[in-house]
Amino acid sequence: MPALSARNFVRYWLKEHSSDRLVVVDALTYAGNVASLDAVRAHPALRFVQGDICDTPLIEQLLREERIDTIVHFAAESHVDRSIQAPDVFIETNIVGTHSMLKAARKVWLEQHALDRHRFHHVSTDEVYGSLGPDDPAFHERTPYAPNSPYAASKAASDHLVRAYHHTYGLPVTISNCSNNYGPFHFPEKLIPLAIVNILRGRVLPVYGDGRHVRTGCMSAITVGHRPHLRREAWGRCTTSAAGRKARTSGSCICCARRPMRPFTISPTLGHSIRSARAARGEKAASLIKFVRDRPGHDKRYAIDCTKMRRELGYEARISLAEGLCETFAGTHRMRRGGDASWTETPDGIALPPVGSRRAYGFRRAIALRGVGP
Repeated sequence: MPALSARNFVRYWLKEHSSDRLVVVDALTYAGNVASLDAVRAHPALRFVQGDICDTPLIEQLLREERIDTIVHFAAESHVDRSIQAPDVFIETNIVGTHSMLKAARKVWLEQHALDRHRFHHVSTDEVYGSLGPDDPAFHERTPYAPNSPYAASKAASDHLVRAYHHTYGLPVTISNCSNNYGPFHFPEKLIPLAIVNILRGRVLPVYGDGRHVRTGCMSAITVGHRPHLRREAWGRCTTSAAGRKARTSGSCICCARRPMRPFTISPTLGHSIRSARAARGEKAASLIKFVRDRPGHDKRYAIDCTKMRRELGYEARISLAEGLCETFAGTHRMRRGGDASWTETPDGIALPPVGSRRAYGFRRAIALRGVGP
């Protein structure tokens, strides 16, 4: 499963709402790993379908066949660097794919009247709002859109399509614009998982520019925060959401470098299994940080005002950055040792498919569908 939040949402939903039917659609491409669902694959309420969200007939078939009443749309290409080098697939997945989902929902729910009650929840990003200055107020639901990368622009376009389908056709929708996610199962093209893997291998921790870019990290386990968005009273609304602690990118690497020390202390055998890790030898991994050339058009700061989410939906996450990083470190190590990682490691680092190739992107998609049952 490529979408970090989607994996955790599936696990959470099956645990808390075991009577609901859950259908997961995923293309299982370069960042995908169906093994991340091994713990719940045998659950009688879960159905996994390897498929493409641009395949509108497939989505229509599943909506009818499973009598699905709620779509939680996590699917997206999300790595900004790749969107800069090869934006076409971001347009295809994030815009065309979202439109395919909306078309299917409109046809089955509104035109064919398959069900009386239904909901389309679209998971978006705070990057649609652009970049903040050091003293600017945090993003909120009324902040004008100002995307600065092909990725952010494609997500902004998908947000507008979702909103338009509500106002034009009456499709019941909600949108959440959340901050960066991290956690176990995260594909190591993003900063935190890459830093953890490189710490374990004793390799350089690359940080863009001066390392003073500010981000807020959401531990992926807090994707239970999407649950309030599925309440019936919030149709047509957009909510900004975030959790955890803000940190500069260099600070995130330093935190990653420090936090692994505790697992090594608790489990002496860990050091024997990862001899290349400086932390295993009692050395400071923070010395691995290396500043590299900055990304073109790199947004300097993101921050989210979650007042509306707390006030109207009654949700607030409680996982700290320290707790989240410890859990992420432990989960990443377990995957590497168990052979469940969705990436390949070589002597030169993480092996990624060539940028721009179909295999590199493969129209990565993940969507959780909650149905009323067969």
